[in-house]
Amino acid sequence: MQIETVLLEKTRRMNSLKMGSNSCKICPIISVFVWFLLFLFCVCSAKSLDSVNFNEANQSFHPGKELHKLKIIRAHLMKINKPAVKTIQSPDGDLIDCVLSHQQPAFDHPHLKGQKPLDPPERPKGHRSRSGIFFEENFQLWSLSGESCPEGTVPIRRTTENDILRASSLSRFGRKLPRQFRRDTSSNIGHEHAVGYVTGDVYYGAKASINVWTPQVENQYEFSLSQLWVIAGSFGDDLNTIEAGWQVSPELYGDNFPRFFTYWTSDAYQATGCYNLLCSGFVQTNNRIAIGAAISPTSSYNGGQFDISLLVWKDPKHGNWWLEFGSGILVGYWPSFLFTQLRDNATMVQFGGEIVNSSPSGFHTSTQMGSGHFAGEGFGKSAYFRNLQIVDWDNNLVPLSNLKVLADRPNCYDIQGGVNGVWGNYIYYGGPGRNSKCP
Repeated sequence: MQIETVLLEKTRRMNSLKMGSNSCKICPIISVFVWFLLFLFCVCSAKSLDSVNFNEANQSFHPGKELHKLKIIRAHLMKINKPAVKTIQSPDGDLIDCVLSHQQPAFDHPHLKGQKPLDPPERPKGHRSRSGIFFEENFQLWSLSGESCPEGTVPIRRTTENDILRASSLSRFGRKLPRQFRRDTSSNIGHEHAVGYVTGDVYYGAKASINVWTPQVENQYEFSLSQLWVIAGSFGDDLNTIEAGWQVSPELYGDNFPRFFTYWTSDAYQATGCYNLLCSGFVQTNNRIAIGAAISPTSSYNGGQFDISLLVWKDPKHGNWWLEFGSGILVGYWPSFLFTQLRDNATMVQFGGEIVNSSPSGFHTSTQMGSGHFAGEGFGKSAYFRNLQIVDWDNNLVPLSNLKVLADRPNCYDIQGGVNGVWGNYIYYGGPGRNSKCP
């Protein structure tokens, strides 16, 4: 490797200096002293690189520090990249590892060690698998060629060194930044939303069909996502969320493909939870869906529209929160012990979009939400959620009765709600970001 080459070159030069001048008696002493200090730094340093900024500007090159950083990164990769019985190369460059289901990252959790995935629970009453008008079985790029993982395994997108190095630090890799916000007032700085939501009752799940687009994201440190949130807590440090949808995140994935994702936290994004399977938590039970993999096809402006159906609900028998994708495909579940407030029920459900605005060059970001067009443009042009439903106390899927809508910055991204006999409750939402009314 380059770092090792640099160290070997330094060794060669120091040795040549020692051999070339017998009169320079101090050189061997200096050489030994320098390498002794380097050894102490690499082996004995107590400082963890979890908090070191990987992308810090103007940082000087320190061979010992770089070797130590790579050692920690590789140890983390060994932890989350499990042995594969088969590996599939995706057209977008991803490697999809087929991992034995009982060896997936979830079972590193102390509460799950030695266990196996649970059997499927009872679906909510009133739930029907929908037809394939919008949905196609092979909706992810890695499986379009007909490749699949064997029974008894789960497909997991392999994490690389570059994936981790794009993060601000190892401790923040695969996690959203901690933040304080209240959806019913104003958003936290940097994160902007356009959402429909219900509150004031107890909820045991949610379902929606989510229109998939490829929004433009201005830089690596921003993202654009569309998802449903199942929420409990006070929006303080006790905030619990379960999230699922699609996102474009150059920092997390290294490209601009919309990708199917999940997320969870039990402490307002501070120390618990992560995206996808990047920590022990979510238990995957399906061998056809790769969480974090690119979605195909996607919608086009004034062209074909494609949406994905997601259902999250609490199993009345065991209390775990399950995730279903499309026409009856069970993806897996979040064990109830991961949560505090969500161990009983949710107190709010949200549907909509979120972006990160890093205010590049002092202006509002041009990162798009949804299709990049405002809600008023309607079908084929604006992004939508349709058939919004919640799961009630008796495990029934029911329509929403009190949907409210909120846009943090309506001149940048807006939202409109409605209801009809075909789509039930729906929302149109999104926008272009920076424009003449959103400088």
